[in-house]
Amino acid sequence: MDEPAEIGRRVARMRAERGLTQRALAEPSYTAAYVSTLEAGKVRPSEAALRFLAERLGTSYEELATGRPAHLATELRLALTDAQRTLATGDAAEAAARYRQLLADAERLGLAAERAEALLGLGDCALESGELAAAIGHFEAVERLLAGEPLPRRARAVRGRAVAHLLAGELRYACYLLESAIDELDASGLADPEALVLLYAAVIGPYIDMGAHARAARAAEIALALAPRVDDPALLAGMHRQVARTFLAAGRTADADASLAKAQAIYRQLQLRTDLAHCHWMRGYVQAQNGELPAAEAELRTARDMLAARRAALYTAQVEVELADVLRRLGRGEEAAELLAGLLELGDSHGAVHAGGAHRLLGLMAEERGETECAEQHYVQALALLERSGASGDLADLCRLLGDLLRRTGRTEAALDAYRTGLGHRAAPGTTTLGPAPAAPPAVLGSGSARPARRDGTSRPG
Repeated sequence: MDEPAEIGRRVARMRAERGLTQRALAEPSYTAAYVSTLEAGKVRPSEAALRFLAERLGTSYEELATGRPAHLATELRLALTDAQRTLATGDAAEAAARYRQLLADAERLGLAAERAEALLGLGDCALESGELAAAIGHFEAVERLLAGEPLPRRARAVRGRAVAHLLAGELRYACYLLESAIDELDASGLADPEALVLLYAAVIGPYIDMGAHARAARAAEIALALAPRVDDPALLAGMHRQVARTFLAAGRTADADASLAKAQAIYRQLQLRTDLAHCHWMRGYVQAQNGELPAAEAELRTARDMLAARRAALYTAQVEVELADVLRRLGRGEEAAELLAGLLELGDSHGAVHAGGAHRLLGLMAEERGETECAEQHYVQALALLERSGASGDLADLCRLLGDLLRRTGRTEAALDAYRTGLGHRAAPGTTTLGPAPAAPPAVLGSGSARPARRDGTSRPG
């Protein structure tokens, strides 16, 4: 709402344009004296008063309060919806260009909610194109803009920032952001089901990567229990995609595939291509775990091609880690090495977990060729990357591989050090270094227990 003097001048101008006296404008709810005081800018009108006067003047409350025609905000919201559809079904670069223009329009018109939506869109575009620092900046800007709003309004920004840190390999910080938001929602009593599903689904991935399988299973149970209260189909599909990871970690591949099938069906219906590519990616991973290597290769190639067509370089690189592992197991080491070499040229900007996975696979292939020195170098590089990320299960597996290599080459003491390091990283089931897990929302769940987890040390789709 503008300052009283501006509102007063606007009311006086509109009244004069319509040939109304102050008394004719005021009655029957107000007095001519009140309108005179308002037009002089000596009183700040209430929302109820402005809505009454707007109706008498044949205009909107928004235009009277801000000087901005209501249709401009409506048109901007429609354009934001179109930009979101472009991102979901088209090109992230094109969507980002639209969002930048809409952000400028929202700033010019002083529309805070629409400005936040444009920034969220820019953050999502940056996530897809792998520009993680830019994504974090956009999501932080949303949180600052909505600092006075209830947490459910800020949940998408928190989730976006956490995903950016997760993709950068900062697992503990991603968990911290999401757990803090969940705790704040519980403490405030704002148990918004959509916000909770968004946050609980997002925290499953870093939990699994950190080896906190019981926490991941609990988060999945809570998300599933809240699902009937959520209307957004894309949000539900994303939840099923993440819940599949907990089934997979527990060795329940049939349940994982069933969840992915549900997600895929929704994504196809909504034509959300990047999300559909993620489902192909994860189904390929499930098939690889079951030893169905030709089927896994087909799914992963589909995912990679879909993501590459979207210019989603970061996600494309991550899929290639999975595909290289399948090719290696199929005996096509040269193809696998070529994929991984291209991926490592990107540096670790695509995330320490997947860069570490690439070095691990290169180490395995070097061992299979009898090149122990080269294998050791790759294992050591992978170890440095994974220690930074805190991916406990992957670290334990890698230390075992390094220890076995050192033992076979006669370096027993060094092998023992590697094994001890691996044991130190094998977190107790259900734990992280973050303290107590968030409490479940009241009356959502009874007590539950997680099934034992199964790990194989390879990287996993997000």
